[in-house]
Amino acid sequence: MPRKWTGFTAATVAVIVFASPGGAEAGNAKLKQIGTISNPAGPIDGFDISFVDQKTQRYYLADRSNKSVDVFDAKTDKFIGSTPGFVGVTMKNGKPDNDTSGPDGVVVVGNQVWAGDGDSTIKVIDLKANPPKIIDTINTGGKKRSDELAIDSKDGIVLAFNNADEPTFGVFISTKPDHKILGKVEVPSATDGVEQSVFIEKTGLFYSSVPEWEKDNNKGGVAVFDPKTMKMLRLINIPGCQPTGLMQGPGTNMLVGCAAGQDGTKLQPATVVWDWKTEKVVNVVKEVGGMDEVWYDSGANKYYTASRGQPGGPVLGVIDAKTNKWVVNVPSAPGAHSVAADSKSKHAFVPLTANAACQKSCIGVYGEK
Repeated sequence: MPRKWTGFTAATVAVIVFASPGGAEAGNAKLKQIGTISNPAGPIDGFDISFVDQKTQRYYLADRSNKSVDVFDAKTDKFIGSTPGFVGVTMKNGKPDNDTSGPDGVVVVGNQVWAGDGDSTIKVIDLKANPPKIIDTINTGGKKRSDELAIDSKDGIVLAFNNADEPTFGVFISTKPDHKILGKVEVPSATDGVEQSVFIEKTGLFYSSVPEWEKDNNKGGVAVFDPKTMKMLRLINIPGCQPTGLMQGPGTNMLVGCAAGQDGTKLQPATVVWDWKTEKVVNVVKEVGGMDEVWYDSGANKYYTASRGQPGGPVLGVIDAKTNKWVVNVPSAPGAHSVAADSKSKHAFVPLTANAACQKSCIGVYGEK
């Protein structure tokens, strides 16, 4: 998530209740919060990115509050367990320091979970172990957190960015047992870091959200990286967005999550559907913005946005991936910036800080029934 977000303290979230629906009646009224999952390890006030492995129907969450990666069953909506060993929430001047806290980004790599941590490392969790455990720690060579990751499963390469270091840099890491760092790419003009990356097999390239370029958030866009040369090829500007999340959708479409609309951006709310083949904007959805992570649910054929910065209050935004049009904004909770969905159960999962629906925080489960 972008480095400039300050987040909420436990004291703050305790007094904020759900936001207004923000037009829920205008869209698909069936989609709503249908359940919650508690975490026996403790409250989840601090967290980052989440990921659903569609093959196993397992939902993984970067849980900073409990210094762990938590796993949930996306089929039964139940907690399974946690793998500890992460930095957790670090403090600076009495406030959580996003730049050095962890875990951060998470991705499934075969029978492993790779998770970025706040100490410029990536922890590798062996899912075949009982219980799963950290089997390797990869130092990316920076001073601050290793954030979000993406995998080129064809060539066995993970791209991970240290978005809080100056200059921002990414490392290409082999998924072979030696986990060798194959190369490094610096992106000095990405003055607010590089966010989520996606690998497109048909092009053999990584695509990454860049919130701002040369300190101008209206010049942010999608950067393209070649894992073979380990160099940045180009930046495609997407004005009025300040890109954050990124997710491959149906066909050649991608959803580009935008911070636009969030306090301080000076941009109107927006979410962008973008074509990776033509490298052009397909549609700008103006009904929802201020998001971090975004997700595509192929079962429901919908995009989801974790829009904590939506004007009027935090929501789970829903966009029809067939028409590329807005469907509904469903209330979430303060600071809710993470979302992932299971295409089989068609359930979306959003970590929620303490609110009226769950007094000690929980995972909100969203669906149509």
